[in-house]
Amino acid sequence: MYIIGLGTATPARRYCQDECLQALAASELYSGLSAHSQGLLKKVLNGSSGITTRYLALNPLEEFIHFNPDALYARFLKHAPALASHAAARAIANANIDYRGIDAVIISTCTGYLCPGLSSYVIEKLPLRSDVIALDLVGHGCGAALPNLQAAEALLALDGRCHTVLSICVEVCSAAFYLDDDPGVLISACIFADGAAAIILRNEPQPGKRRIQWKDYHSITEPAQRNLLQFEQRHGMLRNILTPVVPQTAARYAQKILDRALALRHMRQHEIRAWIWHTAGRDVLNALAERMGLDEDNLRWSREVLSEYGNMSSPSVLFVLERALNNNAPGGYWWMSAFGAGFSCHGVLLDVGDAPH
Repeated sequence: MYIIGLGTATPARRYCQDECLQALAASELYSGLSAHSQGLLKKVLNGSSGITTRYLALNPLEEFIHFNPDALYARFLKHAPALASHAAARAIANANIDYRGIDAVIISTCTGYLCPGLSSYVIEKLPLRSDVIALDLVGHGCGAALPNLQAAEALLALDGRCHTVLSICVEVCSAAFYLDDDPGVLISACIFADGAAAIILRNEPQPGKRRIQWKDYHSITEPAQRNLLQFEQRHGMLRNILTPVVPQTAARYAQKILDRALALRHMRQHEIRAWIWHTAGRDVLNALAERMGLDEDNLRWSREVLSEYGNMSSPSVLFVLERALNNNAPGGYWWMSAFGAGFSCHGVLLDVGDAPH
């Protein structure tokens, strides 16, 4: 399987973390928080998270004060189809193919629920053929991009019945923002952001484009660790459960996945030419670096995306892939890995051709 097109999209408005803090501090919601919670917001939004700016589906920013279930649902309904379709259109243009050539669309999200699913809206907006295979995937959280692409690989193996797949990850994390004294809720409001990424996949490379081949996929799902990182429903709203052990847990499972992939290929870690890590957060990236002996150049693309976009959940790792490609990272084997709710971790070895001169 080959990646022949990639596109990303964000809401129009980008906010500095300091803007977010000022808007929060000026609200009645802020004064109702405990002193500890106020201090936590100041600490995270004052630059300790590794995030400088975020794109949010809030215009104006003060819309965050509207967080009853109906308002959050309306925010997801308004922005998720638009972001998904925008990213998809860019991926199709990047692949230089016709919309009518798409045989299947697979969409992953965890920040809202629609029935019919987001695929129905994307089919309408692009538009795609009415007989396109449409799959909506939920529940993978931040790690969803790679299971999504694994599903695409399975469709492309269907005896020639499916030639071109459009895979999309879209999250409107601001449709799950609100404030109370739960540290997980507060940190989520400070680090998560909105965005979408789309990929076009075929069983053969696109002539004249850089070759990006999907090779070996590996995955771990550990239900015993489910309570470490998950969404729950409370008062009709999604509540993000974050625990302090997430960074070390993510690094441990990421190491297991990588070791398995390298052993299968009889490779050493130094043979990986580019590292495409999910931008989970500063502490997660630091834990990965410490556990695997990665230097700052290995984390360059992920840290840049984290700083400029925040954690967009499932699309994030594809933004990192786009950043590495746009900066002509050296050809060879690349390692792409994402992790999230479950606790789950996924990784894939990509064989990438040299950048065109």
